[in-house]
This record gives sequence, structure tokens and C-alpha cells, in this order.
Amino acid sequence: MAESITARRVTGWDKPELDLSRADWQSGSQGAGDVQIAFVEGFIAMRNATAPGSPLIFNPAEWRAFVVNARNGAFDLT
Repeated sequence: MAESITARRVTGWDKPELDLSRADWQSGSQGAGDVQIAFVEGFIAMRNATAPGSPLIFNPAEWRAFVVNARNGAFDLT
């Protein structure tokens, strides 16, 4: 039987293997958003809810930098 997307193990350059099969994915926008995050083993995983197969994995420092820059408009494409 094929392994489901949510059960596959994810690795990053300097990230440990994380088992996301039991991750508690949370959506912004009161559950209607496309972006979901989960806190797993001291890391933060972020994925597109409509294409969950390739989540990004952040350590806490990377996550803080991402959030601070997002709040400051660094990723605003408009």
C-alpha cells in the first residue's frame, strides 16, 4: 500500500527527519486559509493545505525571522 502524503518523513538541509503523520495542522483565517502550520518536535512546519506534500520546515529562529519579516511587509508583492 502506498504511503500517504501526511505520513511521509520530511527532511531539510539541517533539519532532522520529522514524522508529520500526527501533526496538528492549524489554519489561519479561521480555518478557511490555504496556509497551515504545525509545531512538531521543536520545529515549525508550514504547508499549503491544497497541496500538502511539500511542507517547509523552520527552526524557531528561522520561524521568528519569517514572521517578523512578514509583519514588516517583506513578502508583500502588491
